[in-house]
Amino acid sequence: MIVRWGLHELGPLLAELGIERPFLVASERWSRLDLPSAGRWQDLPTDRVPEVAAAADGSDGVLAVGGGSAIDLAKAVSAATGLRVVSVPTTYSGSEWTTFFGVRDHERRMKGGGAGAHLGGVVYEPELTLGLSRGQSGGTALNALAHSAEALYVVGRNPDGDRHALEGARLIGASLPDVLEHGDDLQARATLFHGAMEAGAALGSAGLGLGHAMAQALGGRYGIAHGAANALTLPPALRFNQPVAAAEIARFGAALGTDDPAARAEELARLSGFERLRDLGVPEDELDEVAEATAVRAGAKANPRPVSPAEIAELLRSVW
Repeated sequence: MIVRWGLHELGPLLAELGIERPFLVASERWSRLDLPSAGRWQDLPTDRVPEVAAAADGSDGVLAVGGGSAIDLAKAVSAATGLRVVSVPTTYSGSEWTTFFGVRDHERRMKGGGAGAHLGGVVYEPELTLGLSRGQSGGTALNALAHSAEALYVVGRNPDGDRHALEGARLIGASLPDVLEHGDDLQARATLFHGAMEAGAALGSAGLGLGHAMAQALGGRYGIAHGAANALTLPPALRFNQPVAAAEIARFGAALGTDDPAARAEELARLSGFERLRDLGVPEDELDEVAEATAVRAGAKANPRPVSPAEIAELLRSVW
């Protein structure tokens, strides 16, 4: 995938890919930007994928500007039409690095998903992240941090993914506290974006684990932002995997500058405003059902330590 930095590189990147009539997927928030488009969809999130794909007829590519909702919808359209996707992410989610996608309705509840997007390129512009709230900044960055952590020990791990994961963890750990304290610090945000890019590359190379599986099940059921869910599920996933992935988790901790990466992830989650699942509206009496939904997800199956629904429920209760 082609990576460029700076919004001024968008036009040359599209030209390099031979995209002259991109279909733009971006919310109204980004209407102030001068973006090329042969058509546009701005109703996000949406589960009306066939309608969006039909609206893209006559375009020769899909341009996504925004966070995970915009990029996932663009990838769904890409899978349906065969058009390549160029992403301009405005959060640290890393969705631009994977060919799979989730489909959510207006209430952000999961309505399906799939794979098969055709990735063309990505343009990172740190200035587009300056308007992110503390929760959005911290949540999506912790999602990226979870990409780095899990890439080091999931079934699909590999040397290239390890390299990206460790660099991502180092950059995220170094810059996220500064971003949370000084949201207008463009240099800190640029460093955090670099870290999220590295973590996204690790995700694309190695895949997801148990922490993400729990976050996906929670988000799909309750409409919780994916970053917020990951902020809370990464620490218990790290502790659960410690007996079988001690060396890998130690490498992750070293990149973060700590000998207790689970505790450091918890600290960063609190700094971002996330403490317990109950604060996000998750009912305690439904945790067993969430655990059952988690156990069948690909991330749970790719986890280095087999996990049962009962064990997942216990992990969820530890952060409830």
